Amino acid sequence: MEKLIVKVLAIGESSRKIQEEFLKTEGPKIVEVAVLAKEVILKGGKILIFGNGGSAADAQHLAAELVNRFKKERKPLPAIALTTDTSILTAVSNDYDFSQVFVKQILALGKKGDLALGISTSGNSPNVIEGLKTAKELGLYTVGLTGGTGGKMKPWCDHLIVVPSQDTPRIQEGHLLFLHLFSELLEDLIFS
Repeated sequence: MEKLIVKVLAIGESSRKIQEEFLKTEGPKIVEVAVLAKEVILKGGKILIFGNGGSAADAQHLAAELVNRFKKERKPLPAIALTTDTSILTAVSNDYDFSQVFVKQILALGKKGDLALGISTSGNSPNVIEGLKTAKELGLYTVGLTGGTGGKMKPWCDHLIVVPSQDTPRIQEGHLLFLHLFSELLEDLIFS
């Protein structure tokens, strides 16, 4: 039992240090992205969010915070998680390729001046990269949320936010911190 307590404390301390470093290095970028999102929304645009696995859950989490509310009672904000429609996801995967599941939706729903947020802990998910590439080519603003070195998504991101870790659970914890900071900043920017 004592070993498990020591392990929990060590993991907690590792997470704290990574998040502290994340805020120091990426905090200004998070503010820039929130300001950009405000401008996109005030000009009638929307936020398209996508990722795989835990990152798909993060996409849905962020869309829920923006469409419903985070901390303030307010009007809904236009955000769509591209990870939720199983018929679209399976049709595109079956008829084309899994790397196209976000591409097709961005082509259908995105317009110049919208914001595309791709989430990948490694930065190397082919369907997230293809989604960001398509978004950039269509004139959407592109934001990547990742970890490690940023991976192969880097060239397709106008803004790249990187959790300074190679450990997937610690990266995901940093992503959750981003989701909440971004949501709170965006509410403050638009509704204060």
